[in-house]
Amino acid sequence: MLPDRDSVVLAGRILYLTEDEALVQSQLAGENLSYDPDRRLLDNVSTDEMAPGWASYHYDETLGRYALVGLRGGRVAIDAIRDGGFAVIVAGASMGCGSSRETAPYSQVAAGVRLVIAQSLEKIYRQNAQNIGLLTSTDMGLIPRILRRERLSIEEFTRGLDPISREIVECGGLFAYSKARIAGTARAPVVTTAARPMTLSEKILARHAVVDGPGDAVGVAAVEPGDSLFVRTDVRFSHEYVTPMADALFRAGFGSEARVVSPENVYAFRDHLTLVDRVMSQKHRDMGLDAQTRLLATVQRDFAASWDIKLYGEVLQDGRVVGSEAICHNKIIEEIALPGQVVAGTDSHTCMAGALGCFAFGVGSTDMANAWRTRDVRVKVPETVRVLLLGELAGGVCAKDVMLHLLRQPFFKSGQAIGRVLEFAGPGAFALPLDERATLTNMSVEAGGFTGIVEADEAVVAHLVQRGLGADEARATIVRGDVDAAYAATLVIDLSAVRPMVATPGDPHNGVALSDLGTQVPIDIAYGGSCTGGKKTDMDMYARVLSAALARGKRVAPGVQLFLQFGSLEIRRYAEERGYVPVFEAAGAQILAPSCGACINAGPGASRSAEQFTVSAQNRNFPGRSGPGKVYLASPLVVAASAVLGRLASPDEI
Repeated sequence: MLPDRDSVVLAGRILYLTEDEALVQSQLAGENLSYDPDRRLLDNVSTDEMAPGWASYHYDETLGRYALVGLRGGRVAIDAIRDGGFAVIVAGASMGCGSSRETAPYSQVAAGVRLVIAQSLEKIYRQNAQNIGLLTSTDMGLIPRILRRERLSIEEFTRGLDPISREIVECGGLFAYSKARIAGTARAPVVTTAARPMTLSEKILARHAVVDGPGDAVGVAAVEPGDSLFVRTDVRFSHEYVTPMADALFRAGFGSEARVVSPENVYAFRDHLTLVDRVMSQKHRDMGLDAQTRLLATVQRDFAASWDIKLYGEVLQDGRVVGSEAICHNKIIEEIALPGQVVAGTDSHTCMAGALGCFAFGVGSTDMANAWRTRDVRVKVPETVRVLLLGELAGGVCAKDVMLHLLRQPFFKSGQAIGRVLEFAGPGAFALPLDERATLTNMSVEAGGFTGIVEADEAVVAHLVQRGLGADEARATIVRGDVDAAYAATLVIDLSAVRPMVATPGDPHNGVALSDLGTQVPIDIAYGGSCTGGKKTDMDMYARVLSAALARGKRVAPGVQLFLQFGSLEIRRYAEERGYVPVFEAAGAQILAPSCGACINAGPGASRSAEQFTVSAQNRNFPGRSGPGKVYLASPLVVAASAVLGRLASPDEI
């Protein structure tokens, strides 16, 4: 990537992602803007916009053609970044929010971009960039120097980084650093933090800290925020969007003789694209993307078979793929993860498993490929923000409303949660069923958090007993934080004050109480599914509202499509056992087998035109995320009620 490890001259053009769309277009047409520190830049440019779902079916240099083609719904044409000769991209706050897909920074590198400067960078995006040699910075003062073609020291891009990240940047990427570490010519820093009171997350990380050297020891006395280390994973998983790219990187980075270490702790999921053929446009078919999606599945299947890795695969009916065994996050909770473990997955919503009291987080393709070889993932110990939930939720209010209420708070909108752990505690948190806690931890990444976690209790023990563990064995897995541990901040939420919420289109932070919208919003699509909205408790909520509607002689409103999608086959069995499926059908819902589907614009429930309005129980609504239409995020209760009334509505209106 770099001409040497000491300095770099960035000779290409600078692309400013401005709020003024006309200025973006003028740059793409060839104009070079002068540097104006007062120019308003785009905030919250998501990885969905950098490399939309359909572009991410590719996992090689072809991605360079599609850099930023999803920006704000399609401001950038195919090949525009690559052909424009841009070496530097400049953006506003929270650059790289959303999915953990490494195709986002990879597409920029493949298009010739060498540096991304933003007012703030989301944790996973920045780490992915470091792993592949894409330089990043939050120093806008570099721009005049770049324009003068100054030679910049690599120290400009490592200042403030933890020691491991600094060495990875200096080496030009993670694989170069890892090969030196495997050979013994490089060692991760020794954690020397003295015993201290620790939070739940810090305790788990301390127990899993890898000590480089003879014996490959694991565990240190203590860690504290800022410590740089590798942690030994208990669970590593990837889905078909990412497995092929990680496989290619694994072989390229470590050679054809490299082996996946401890494959019994590695899992693969065919869950993201199982229903994409039902919604793929003719335009994308003409681009060969239908064949590309089939290739992803084939490569993943071959990879899993070659290493004897457990693959949760497709569900067939009459020879046709109708869905998946499970969405990865639902299955991780159902039968794989345990309290106190470290779980790494190639998806930003891996943090959902934090509901079990484990430290679970998303990583990119390079991190996963590296972890297949080493079992380790690098971590800079994050600060923890304690979110105390007090009081009781009112009727018609659930955990999704709590998260949308939280995300609109200044603490989160200003980016203060970026890279931090959200630990949910207090009597209000422990009164929630496990599935509702999973909604909180799942959506911690929408706050920019490193992960979300809830200390395991007897509700988790009961869940583990259902999975086949003995009660004493289950309790022995629980890790608890110290009562005198230090937190970066403590936020207190009165649950009784939370009302039914929606997040208006464009960003999960756009929360507003449903009663404060001020105008009726007609909807075309209601989607109840995804890892966030397809759990057992979510099915309880859909059934509750739809049963009440049927009792009043109501069903899904004319002109509205209601899609209900299970997060796993186990969740479907749960719904069947409780008689929910006939209720859903009688109400007019279209029932879908498990798949990520509409949440990633890859299944029924995604909009087909910009004029359509969707209300969705999924976790994010960035531009283009679920089709070209406008997406409101809401709870399962609001989704079902809105489907019946044909407009955004709360369940008490049924």
